Amino acid sequence: MSKLIENAETYVFDLFKNELDQSFLYHNYTHTQRVLKSVREIIAHTDLDPKDAEILELSALLHDTGYTKTKEGHEEASVVIATEFLKTQNASEALIAGVSECIMATKFKETPKTELGKIIRDADASHFGKKYFMEASEFLRKELEIQGIANYSPSKWLNENIKVLTKKHEFYTDYALKNWQPRKEKNLANLIKAKKKRKSKLNTEELKAKYKAQYKNESPERGIQTFYRVALRNHIKLSDIADTKANILLSVNAIIISLVLANLISKLDNNAYLIYPTAIFTLSCVISMVLSIIATRPNITSGEFTKEDVANKNVNLTFFGNFHQMKLEEYEWAVRELIKDKDYVYNSLTKDLYFLGKVLERKYRILRITYTTFMIGMIISVSSFGIALKMNDAELKDVLPEQTAVPTAYIAPKKAF
Repeated sequence: MSKLIENAETYVFDLFKNELDQSFLYHNYTHTQRVLKSVREIIAHTDLDPKDAEILELSALLHDTGYTKTKEGHEEASVVIATEFLKTQNASEALIAGVSECIMATKFKETPKTELGKIIRDADASHFGKKYFMEASEFLRKELEIQGIANYSPSKWLNENIKVLTKKHEFYTDYALKNWQPRKEKNLANLIKAKKKRKSKLNTEELKAKYKAQYKNESPERGIQTFYRVALRNHIKLSDIADTKANILLSVNAIIISLVLANLISKLDNNAYLIYPTAIFTLSCVISMVLSIIATRPNITSGEFTKEDVANKNVNLTFFGNFHQMKLEEYEWAVRELIKDKDYVYNSLTKDLYFLGKVLERKYRILRITYTTFMIGMIISVSSFGIALKMNDAELKDVLPEQTAVPTAYIAPKKAF
């Protein structure tokens, strides 16, 4: 590598470091280094004069320096910068002219005329035939977006890359056609595959959105179904709560009665004053148990219906009590008839919801009476136990004689032995 090229590398690095805007994510020193590497790759496999090779390497280093001055017409600005730099290095006019011509050949929209122009052009676009194509392409998209030049969506950028690779770009040198073209074709195939995949995904999403919107627009009963679902779930949950409360009362009263039978009944013979409190206590527990059983006891209907009932929509097929005595074939027929008529379905759900509400009202009404009975029974029982114990203490005091001192005259004399 000549001293001139070393100086050019240092110059371009410092120039980009100090004067290139940070928004250049693609056209920066990394890109310059890649172009220089690609130029040297072609030179190594092409029979070129050393002077031409030097022109190409200098062109690769200086071809994007114009971006430090302008975006539009940066090639012309690069020629000015390259000329000024080369003059400071005492370069010949022929070298300066050759570098300037190569820099102008990097214009993407023009076809290179000279052999050196074709080489620098292939090197400048070598990323199309490299493995890092997708990475470089994304940096270019972001650069255009940040600089406000163009804002491509991933889908549009995919289409733009396919368009460039198929219609706007071509390799000119034999080396590039032989070594980079196959990778370019693979990159293009990957882009087309990604486009098909994205298109398929978008079609699926659009189809889902279409049917979802259509379902929402054409099926207002979705809200109705949600109403029935929530209402029925709430009623069933409230029914479970009522059954749990009744079971708690049953368990508590059963335990109380067991304790009464085990501990108090056997003592009533000698403690007659406890009979009435014990009876009240036991009776209140028994009544609470009976009411709890009544609250949770299921009512089963006949479990049969006729075809006339189905035809007249008089039977609720959502409740098992209306069909548990029927044969499977008859019930399947009735359900098929039910689902044919949307109004019949909603009427059945309405009836089910209504009668669930009636059952809940009965359960909670009886449970309220049960809890009230249990509470009053406990209060009366405890009060009666307290009254009975107090009255028993008073009677004992009246019956027992008062304790008095024994007179000394009645003390028996001691016997003499």
